[in-house]
Amino acid sequence: MHKKILFIIGAMMLLMVGMTSAQDDVIEIEYWQYFFDARQGAMNMLIEQFEAENPGIKIVHNSDIAYADFRTELATSVAGGVGPDVVTLFYGWIPSFVDAGYLVPLPEPFTGDYINENFVPMVSGSAAFEGEYYAVPTAVRSLAMMYNIDLLEAAGYDAPPTTLEEFVEIAQAATVYDGDASLDNLVTEGYAVQMSGQAHHWFREVLLRQYGGVPYNDDYTEVLWNSEEGCEAFAWLTQFETEFLTGTNEGVGGTADADDAFVAGLAALHIDGSFRIAAARNNEDLNFGVAELPIGPNGEQHTYGSYWTHGITRRANEDPARLEAATKFLEFVTSPEAGALWVQEVGELPAQIEAASDPELLEDPILGPFVAGLDYSHATFFVDESQQRQNLIDAFDLVRLNDIDPCDALQEVAFVEQELLDEFWEDRE
Repeated sequence: MHKKILFIIGAMMLLMVGMTSAQDDVIEIEYWQYFFDARQGAMNMLIEQFEAENPGIKIVHNSDIAYADFRTELATSVAGGVGPDVVTLFYGWIPSFVDAGYLVPLPEPFTGDYINENFVPMVSGSAAFEGEYYAVPTAVRSLAMMYNIDLLEAAGYDAPPTTLEEFVEIAQAATVYDGDASLDNLVTEGYAVQMSGQAHHWFREVLLRQYGGVPYNDDYTEVLWNSEEGCEAFAWLTQFETEFLTGTNEGVGGTADADDAFVAGLAALHIDGSFRIAAARNNEDLNFGVAELPIGPNGEQHTYGSYWTHGITRRANEDPARLEAATKFLEFVTSPEAGALWVQEVGELPAQIEAASDPELLEDPILGPFVAGLDYSHATFFVDESQQRQNLIDAFDLVRLNDIDPCDALQEVAFVEQELLDEFWEDRE
C-alpha cells in the first residue's frame, strides 16, 4: 500500500511538472486596437482561428479603448514598458509612431517585394517610411458616392450623378426646406460638406486632381493644394454650404453631422468610405446605392484610399519569442483569408490583391464601386494626419463662418501646413 501511495504521488508530481512545462511553452502577446464594434468582432474571430492553429500562442485582445483616447493610452503604456506587441494604427500615424519609438521595422517575410507582390498598390505606395516598412493592413478603404434612391426619385432622378456638374444639379434638386431656402430650414439635404469626415480627402486627393492640380510635390516637402487649381476646386466644394445651401456639416433633423444625416435617410448624396456601409445597412428603412465618385472637369477619375494597419512594437522586439509570435500573428491577420473575412464582417475592402480580385466582390452593387476605385486611389503621405485634417477644416470654417474668399482661406492655412512640413523634414536632414 505504501509503495502504491508513493507511486501515485510521484505520478501526480510528474503530471504537474508536465502541465507547468506546457504552460511555460505558451507565449502570450497583446494586440491593441481602438473600440469599434464590427472590428472588435472580426478580430475576435481571427484570434480564435489563429489560436486553434497555434496552440503555443495566446493573444490578449485589448479593444476597449475609445478612439479619442487611443494614442494617449498607447503612449502611456509604451513609456511604462508595457502595452501591445502588435498594434493597429491609422497609416497616416506611421511617421509619428516611428519617431516616438513605438514601432520597429517589420521582420521577414514582410519585405518590400513581399508587400508589392501581395497587397494593393496604395499599401506599397504609403506604408513605407524612410525606406522601411513598419506596418501592413488586413483591409483598406476607398471613397465612393453613396446615394439615397428614394430621395433621388422624389427629385426626379432615376440614377446618381456621374459628373461634378450633375452632382451640383442633383444636390440642389434634392434639397428640401421647411420655408425659405436657408440652412436653418433644411428638412432634407442634397449634399452636406463634412470636412471633419471624408470631405478633406475628397478635396485633397480627388477634386484637386480633377481640376488639374496635385496636393504636394513628389517628396511631400511642399504644399501645393493652394495653387490656382486648388482654389478652383475648393471654391467648388464650399459653394454647397455658402451659395447653394444644400446642407451643413452640423447635421439636420436632430442628427449630429452629415454622416448621421445620410444614415438617417435625411441626405440625398454623401461621399464616404466603405466603412459606412455597416451603419447604412443597420437602418432598414434606408434605400441606398453606391456609385464611383463623379468624374471631374478634366474627365479623370480619382479617389482617396486609406487604411488601418498593424505594426510590431519595440516591446515585442525586445524578446525573440514574443517577436516570433507577433510575426506569426501578423502574417495570419493580413492573409487573403483574413481580408475576405474582414470585408464580410466590417465592410472594409481586402488589402490583399488575391482577395480584392474576387469576381463576386467586384460585381457586388454596394462594395463593387469601392473596390473599383482601388485601381485609381491615392493614399496621402501624412506627417501629422490630425493636424493636416484640421488645417482644411479651418480653411472651410473661414469660408462658411467668416465669409472669407475660398482662395484666401487656403492661402492662410497653407502657410500653417508648410511650417508643419518644414519642421518635420528639417529634423531629418
